[in-house]
Order: sequence, then structure tokens, then C-alpha cells
Amino acid sequence: MPNTWTPADSPRLDGKTAVVTGATGGIGYQTALALAGQGATTVLAARNPAKGAQAVARIRRALPSAQVRFELLDLASLASVARFASAQPATIDILVNNGAVMGLPTRETTQDGFERQIGVNYLAHFALTLRLRPALAAGRVITVARLAHRRATLGLDDFQSERHYNPMRAYGRSKLAMLVFALELQRRAVSHGWGLQSIAAHPGWARTDIVPNGLGAGGPTLKAKIAETVFNLVARPARDGALPILFAAMAPDARGGAYYGPDAWGETRGAPGPARIFPQAADARAATGLWALSETLTGATADGHA
Repeated sequence: MPNTWTPADSPRLDGKTAVVTGATGGIGYQTALALAGQGATTVLAARNPAKGAQAVARIRRALPSAQVRFELLDLASLASVARFASAQPATIDILVNNGAVMGLPTRETTQDGFERQIGVNYLAHFALTLRLRPALAAGRVITVARLAHRRATLGLDDFQSERHYNPMRAYGRSKLAMLVFALELQRRAVSHGWGLQSIAAHPGWARTDIVPNGLGAGGPTLKAKIAETVFNLVARPARDGALPILFAAMAPDARGGAYYGPDAWGETRGAPGPARIFPQAADARAATGLWALSETLTGATADGHA
């Protein structure tokens, strides 16, 4: 793997289709922009049509020949996930599970009654991936985790924080679940011959909309404002944060079952490189339990149906 890497170092993606969730801003937008720049027909999947139209317009201004479109996907609704999945083409080459919320001050629920961070960040992506699995027969599924997985536990006995809610604990749990899912999806793809590659990645410390949209939602506390200000001082631009995700999505060297992130300063910044998987994320028995619970909660199954 080179010490520096850009999307231009990978083969063109002409004729291929990519879907990016949470693609109207931040890392998702930068990921979609780069995929479109390499020739992929790129679907920006998100919940705000106005922001979607603005994002598509920005990409087309930067890349006049880009094949890009917005499609409505509300990760807080399994019905929306099902509608979105049913409208996708028969073949998808790249799926980037990126959309997320972070650190909501009080416990909120999705339309399906899930704790919102677990529901939006993880369960919706679980359901979306399984619904699209037949279309991903030769594709890559990129699941975006975070450094927060290192301090998290799955806690399947209180997975949705019904007994006790802590904003950042719930966020870390959702991101640990994403990484556990990515690794388990690769195991099952190999054992069942699904053909897809499941790869995880994280952006390190990158400035995105996730902090003001989460920690600051509904009127940020002084603590949240300070946390956001300090984080933005040390974080790098979203364009740089997207590089490990893009490496996982595009680079010939990226491998199924791997986890990529920045290679310097404790994986907070640097060029894309292998990332450390903490023991709780590599626990295959826990992964089996998480998969079974996720099927029960979402109704999604590996045959692509609910």
C-alpha cells in the first residue's frame, strides 16, 4: 500500500453503480463526489430532498459529466429502507453504509421504536445491506465505523439503552455494531458463496455535520459547544476523512474482511492504512448473537427479503 493514496490511483469506475448513504454532506458527500469523479453512476441516499438537490448540483458543477442522482432514504424508517432498496438496479457495485447521528442528548426513537443511534447508524444499514445483497453479488459493501468502537461494548441484553441511556455510550455501541457486522458479513459471504466483499473503514478525526447534528441537536449545551469547538480545532477536513472509505471502496489492494483508517497519530489522521480491530469487534460468537438479534428486530434476512 502506498504511503499516500488518492482515488486517481485506482481504476476508473465507468459503468459501475455506487450507493452512498448520508451523502448530502461531510464524509458521505466527499465519498460520493470522488466516486462520481472516477466515473461511477452514484446515488446520493439521504433523508432531506433539499440538501440532496444542493449536493447533486454541487457535484455537477465540479464534474459536469457526472452521473449522479439523489434518492430519498430515511434511515429512521425501515419502510423507507424497503422502498429505497426495491427501487435500486439489479446490480450494485459499491454500497457505502455511512449515514449516522451522534450523541443525541436524550434518548430518542425511530419510527420503528428503535433507540435512534442504534436504529439509524446500525439497524437500518443492516436491513439495507441484506435487502440489497442479491444486487451486490460481485460488489463491495463498505461499512463506516469509528474510533469510538474501541471503548464500546455490544451489551446485547440492553442493546437499545432501554434501562440506561448515555449519549456517547450508545453512539460507540452503534459503531461497534457496524464493525462487528462488517466482519460477520464477510464471514458469511465466504461461507455461503455470496461473492461480495465486506470491508470496514473509519475516517479518523474529521470535521463533519455529525457533531452539530447530534451533540448540538435541539440547542447544544455548553459542554457540547466546547466539545465541538475543540474537536474542530484538531480534526481534518471531511475530504481527507473520506480517503480510507474510498480506499476500501475503490483500491484493488483492499481486501474483504479488512478494516482501514488513517495510518498516523493513533489512526486520527494520515494516509489510508490497516486499522486496529479491538477484541470486542472480532468476537465471532458475539457477532452471531448480534446478527440474530438484528434479523429479529428488522425482519431482514440474507435472501434479500423481509
